[in-house]
Amino acid sequence: MVYLTSAYNTWVVIASVLIAAFASYVALDLAKRVRGGQRSAALTWWVCGSLVMGTGIWSMHFVGMLAYSLPIALGYTKLLTAVSWLAGVGVSAIALAIAGSGTLTARRVVGGSLFMGGGICAMHYLGMAAIDLTVPIVWNPLLLSISVAIAVGASAAALVIFALLRHTDPEHEVRYQLAAAVVMGLAISGMHYTGMAAANFPTNTLCLSAHSLAGESLGTLVINLTLLLLSLTLSTSHLDVRRRLAISLQAANDKLQSANEELQKRALRDPLTGLPNRVLFEDRLALIAAHKARVQHGGVAADRKLAVLFVDLDAFKPVNDSYGHAAGDQLLVQVASRLRRAARGCDTVARLGGDEFVLLLDDLSSAEDGERLAQRILQTLTTPFQVLGHEVQISASIGIAIYPDHGDADTLLVHADAAMYAAKHAGKAGYSMFEPHMNADARERLSLQNDLRHAITLSQLALHYQPKIDGIHGQMIGVEALLRWRHPERGFISPAVFIPIAERSGLIKSIGDWVIEEAYQQMHAWARDGLRMSVAINLSPLQLREVELVTRIDQTLAKNHLDPSQLLCEITESVAMDDIQATQQVFDGLEQIGVFLSIDDFGTGYSSLSFLRQLPARQLKIDRGFVVDLETNADARAVVDAVIHLAHALDLRVVAEGVETEGQYDILRRLGCDEMQGYWFAPPMPANQLLEWVMKHQPASATRLPPAEPCVRTPLYVIDGEVLPA
Repeated sequence: MVYLTSAYNTWVVIASVLIAAFASYVALDLAKRVRGGQRSAALTWWVCGSLVMGTGIWSMHFVGMLAYSLPIALGYTKLLTAVSWLAGVGVSAIALAIAGSGTLTARRVVGGSLFMGGGICAMHYLGMAAIDLTVPIVWNPLLLSISVAIAVGASAAALVIFALLRHTDPEHEVRYQLAAAVVMGLAISGMHYTGMAAANFPTNTLCLSAHSLAGESLGTLVINLTLLLLSLTLSTSHLDVRRRLAISLQAANDKLQSANEELQKRALRDPLTGLPNRVLFEDRLALIAAHKARVQHGGVAADRKLAVLFVDLDAFKPVNDSYGHAAGDQLLVQVASRLRRAARGCDTVARLGGDEFVLLLDDLSSAEDGERLAQRILQTLTTPFQVLGHEVQISASIGIAIYPDHGDADTLLVHADAAMYAAKHAGKAGYSMFEPHMNADARERLSLQNDLRHAITLSQLALHYQPKIDGIHGQMIGVEALLRWRHPERGFISPAVFIPIAERSGLIKSIGDWVIEEAYQQMHAWARDGLRMSVAINLSPLQLREVELVTRIDQTLAKNHLDPSQLLCEITESVAMDDIQATQQVFDGLEQIGVFLSIDDFGTGYSSLSFLRQLPARQLKIDRGFVVDLETNADARAVVDAVIHLAHALDLRVVAEGVETEGQYDILRRLGCDEMQGYWFAPPMPANQLLEWVMKHQPASATRLPPAEPCVRTPLYVIDGEVLPA
C-alpha cells in the first residue's frame, strides 16, 4: 500500500518539546505543593495542579500534531479532542496523587507507571483518532509498541524523579528540577513523535474533520494559552511558598521571642515557684537600703524601718525522702503561695533555693512589725498541706534582721540567716531577732570546714551514681555521679551545705581532684567488668582558673588508660558566662585533648547565643526547674522545645534532669530530648548496686557502649556535686 508523505514544521516541533519540558517543570513544582502543607491546601493543589499539568502535557501533544503536515488538509473533531484532554488531566491526577502519597515503593512505581503510561497512550491515540479519515490510519506495530514502552518508561522515570527531588539539597533544588524537567520533556516528546511515526496515511484517504479544529492560528492560540496558564500556575506556586515561609518564619520568630522572654524572666525568677530569686532580691534590697541611706544623709527624719525575714522550712528533707522530689516541689509551691498571702502587697517574697525563702519588708514603723509578720507566717504554715494525696505538716524557722540596726545591706541577709539558725537551735517552729552573739554560728561553719578538710583522708566522701536513659530507645547509656559526705557524728551533710564552704575556703580544689581520681578509678573498674562508661566532672569557678587543670586531667586519663572522649567537664551556665575570656584558655585546652564540655542548669543564667557559640560545648543540660512544669505549663513546654531545637541546631546534645513522672518522660521524648534522668527511672546508688541494677534492668547490649570519637556527638555523662541525695 502507498502512503502519503508527511513533513514536520521544525519550529513547531521545538515549541512542543519546550512546552513538554515547561509542563514537566511545573509538574515537579506542583508535586511539592501536593505533599506539603495542610490537607485542604494539598487537595486544592492536587485538583488545580491536575488540570494545569494535564493541559500542559495535552498541549504538547496537540501542538506536536499541528507540527505534522500531509498533502491533505487535517483537522480534529471536537469531542475526541476534548476526551484526549481529559485523559491528560487524568494522567496528571494519578502522577500528583502518587507523588504526594508518602514513601515511593517499587510496587507503587510499577503500578503507577502502568496507569500513567496507559493514560498518556490514551491521550495520544485519542488525539490521533480525532482526525476523521475516509480510510483509517495504518499502524506500524513495532513503532506503536515502542511508543507505549516509552510512555510507561517516562512515567516510571517521572515518579522516581518526584521521589529523588524530595531529598535534594535546597541549594541545588532548582538546578536539579530544571534538569529533571528537560529529561521528562524529552521522554514525553519521544513518545509522541514515535507514535506519530507509527501512523501511516493511505494515499486515497481524505480528512472529514479538516474544517473542525485546525489552522496555524489555532496552534498559536493553544501555545500562548498554555504558556500563560503554566506561567501563572508556577508564579502562584512560588508566591504560596513565600507566603508559607513568611508565616513559618513569623511563627518561629514569635516562638523564639516568647522563649527568650521566658528565659529572661526565669533568670530573675525561681522557675519552680515564680518568686524572685536571689539576684532580684539582693538587687531590690540594695536599692531600698541605698534610698534610705540617702534620706538619712540628707538630714531628713527616717524613722521607718527595713527588715529582712529569712524563712527556712523545718524537716523538709523527710518529705523528699518519703514521697520523692515531685512531692517536695509541690510543697514548695504551696509554701510560696502562703508566704505571698501572709506578706503585704508592698513586700518582696523570694526563694533563695532549696527550702529557703526570704521576705523584704519596707516602711515598717518598728521592729515589732517584722515580728508580727513572722508570727503571721508561722500561723499560716500550721494548716496541713495536701501533697500528692498525702497530708503533710510542716513548720518553719525564721530569722529577722532590721536595717540599719543590725547592719548594712551587705550584711543584713547574713545576719537574718544567723538569726534563723538561732531559731532552729531554739527548737524550730519559731522566730528570732538578730543579736550580735549569733555570729557565733560562724564558728559552727568553721568547724564544718575543718572536718571537711580531713574528709578525704578519712574516706568520708563517696560518689553515688544515677542511671541516665536514652531518650529514643529507653536504654541506660550512662550515669551521673553525685558527691556524698557522711560525717561520723553529724551523719549525712547536704552538698548544698558543704560545697559553698569548700568553695569559700579553697578546699574545692582538693575535693575536685579527688572526684576526678575517684571517677577515673571507677570507670577503670567498670572497664575490667566489660562496661565502657563515660563520665563527666563538675568544674567549679576556682578550678576553671587553674592553669594546670588541663594537664592534670590529661595525665590522669593517660594513667588510667582512658579515652578522653569518656570524660565530660560540666560547668553551670552562670559560671560559663561569668568571665568567658578568663576561662576560654581552659575550655580550648580541654577541647584539644578531646574532653567534652557540658553547660549545666541551662536557662537559669544570662547566656546569649553569641557567647554560647564561643564555647566548645557538646551538650546542654536543662535545669530541672523547666522540667517540673512540663505537664501543666504550656510556657514551660515552649521553652524546653525551643532549647532542644536551639541545641540541636548548634549540634549539641540535650540532657533533662529531674524527670519524676511518666508524663514528663513522654513529653521530653516527643520533643526530641537526647538523654533523661530522674526518680522515674532509678535513684542514685553506690557503684556496686549500680552494676547490679544494670544487669537486672538493661540488656547486655545496652551495657557495652561502643568507643566514642572525640569529634563526634556521642552520649556523655555527668558528675554533679550539687544534686541533692536520694
